[in-house]
Amino acid sequence: MGKRAVGIVSIVLSIAACGPDVPQTTSTLNDDAITVASFEFPESVVLGEIYAQALEAEGFNVKRQLGIGSRELVEPSLERGLVELVPEYAGSALEFLAGGESLATSDEELTHARLVDAFAERGVDVLTAAPAQNQNGFAVAHKTAERHDLEAISDLTAIDEDLAFGGPPECPERPLCLAGLKSTYGLGFDRFVTLDAGGPLTVSALRAGTVDVALLFTTDAAIQENDFVLLEDDRGLQPAENVTPVVRDEVIERHGDRFVGVVDAVSRLITTAELRALNANVTLEGASPERVAAAWLAERGLLDPRD
Repeated sequence: MGKRAVGIVSIVLSIAACGPDVPQTTSTLNDDAITVASFEFPESVVLGEIYAQALEAEGFNVKRQLGIGSRELVEPSLERGLVELVPEYAGSALEFLAGGESLATSDEELTHARLVDAFAERGVDVLTAAPAQNQNGFAVAHKTAERHDLEAISDLTAIDEDLAFGGPPECPERPLCLAGLKSTYGLGFDRFVTLDAGGPLTVSALRAGTVDVALLFTTDAAIQENDFVLLEDDRGLQPAENVTPVVRDEVIERHGDRFVGVVDAVSRLITTAELRALNANVTLEGASPERVAAAWLAERGLLDPRD
């Protein structure tokens, strides 16, 4: 975690310890810059850079607080005005704000509408969602898909008792993992193999055939690199997780439609496949989030490559 991240985390923790009535003397809302934040994993940092650079290219003054931590840190920072724009994930954000109440669904429009309502009382606007979604996904090797003619999760019902499933230790009890596959699809695999959460152990096991089906995240670059087949969630087990920019009301009041137009123009271009490719540039090729973001924006005419 960098120095900027440590600084904002310290502020968040100190404010939280003092209680909700403490004056927000550290708010960024009164400065001239738009403070863009992200979570601490590479994909989120790249998304933060994309929105930040797109805004800078249109003349907005931007500050960055990228990679500052989990939603438990980022969301209170947004509410307090310590940061002003965050590329969120719709379903996860809604579940967090709802305090465990299951409001997120696989319906993208309904989930978005509920997220708008949940953030409204917190002084935060929800902008247009991107097509891209980072969800729990279930993948098989290409040869397995061909052998059994697999395209959707429901196609596994005829062969599940002969297959090994791989996932993180908590997967058997999680409603969006193995428990959900059983309740929604009626799947009962021959055995469960404990691996990591869509990480290198899972990729290696699926590639080697140690497991037949595995949990991977839908924007994971390993899917493309290894020619894995991501099975369609045809019964809507997973909630909609569209990349969705959320922003302090004051920013929109100050900058209006021009600001919203820039953010929306970026969001419209971010698909799940695009995000998977961006992740590959960072995690597989070792490029920096800054360079990956700049190249992506330049290719789409949203940034002058000479800048």
